Amino acid sequence: MIEIDSLKELKLEIKQTGKLWQVAIHSMDLRKVKEDLLDIEVEDCLFLGCDMDIDILRHLQAENYVFPELDVPYKVFFNDLYSKEVLYSGFDRDKPKTYYRTLDHVIYSHYLHTGKETALTIKESLARRLHDHSITDALTDFIDQFEEREVVAIMGGHSLPRTDKNFKKVVLLSKQLAEQGFLMISGGGPGAMEATHVGVWFAGRPIEDVEQALAILATAPDYQNKRWLRTAFEVIEKYPRDRSYESIGIPTWLYGHEPPTPFASKIAKYFANSVREEGLLALAKGGVIYAPGSAGTMQEVFQDAAQNHYKSFGIASPMIFLDKNYWTETMPVYPMLKTLAKKGRYANLLLSKTDSIKDVVKRLKAFRKGGKPTS
Repeated sequence: MIEIDSLKELKLEIKQTGKLWQVAIHSMDLRKVKEDLLDIEVEDCLFLGCDMDIDILRHLQAENYVFPELDVPYKVFFNDLYSKEVLYSGFDRDKPKTYYRTLDHVIYSHYLHTGKETALTIKESLARRLHDHSITDALTDFIDQFEEREVVAIMGGHSLPRTDKNFKKVVLLSKQLAEQGFLMISGGGPGAMEATHVGVWFAGRPIEDVEQALAILATAPDYQNKRWLRTAFEVIEKYPRDRSYESIGIPTWLYGHEPPTPFASKIAKYFANSVREEGLLALAKGGVIYAPGSAGTMQEVFQDAAQNHYKSFGIASPMIFLDKNYWTETMPVYPMLKTLAKKGRYANLLLSKTDSIKDVVKRLKAFRKGGKPTS
């Protein structure tokens, strides 16, 4: 079954085939092609969240599957990822309280009032799952534009302040990787996740611009500061992104109290955190970089290790631990994984630890070319 995501594609399909058969059509106003549709045979097709009048509905419903939008404050069916323009529509950086009117917060408030992770009604649970299915579908379509070893994730703590040396290190690392042709992804929230997307935002720009931007961001060090979002938009407006560089943030409304970073050019926001976590690691076939973090990052480390051990997605990719002291002393995960791998408890792990941005870039470039980075 082929998917059609625009009226232009739909018109072309009708013109070329004179019918529609086994086609999935997302979020389209079919009234704009009413005469064309009523004049052809349409069979075994999916119509997901499309606008139509009664004549079109009668023509389609006998031989096809028509799924209408549900009455919830978010679109259930759509064919693209979110962006800051969509999630933060209506936000005025000079009036921080306008955040509460944005789509992101409206959905989060609805999520809380309808049972949070355990939806109170079958309508709500169905709507969320259909929404997340649309996100996964759109995310897959976007990722398919890249070679699998070009997709790299950075994991790390949401509480890493903008003033921390590791925040700047992640920014500079992500900037260099983007400039080397990697697609950078993260959990899409604050801390190390935000730093990932700040780096991509400044890809192609001089280091002086990065320094000035970090100085602005440092005036609101963490997401609990009421100026956190304001300073992000201040930087965004002052330094427009080079649109040849993209990044994907993959946050969740489970942690909706942490606003998604607006520096991500694409935002794949989920209701189901479990789907989001596994998908995030599964996509990063080019490697995962671990900046300092706590419980959430630890969970991602072992989930990634299991995926690599079993080659769950057909490939074992590098696991690079950024900040040697943190991962060997503060959170001694690295020596444990090395020991378990040596004893045969884990197979296929490509482990390394480093404090060097240059070293990370070198290892990931070698892996992209088909090489095996050394420990």
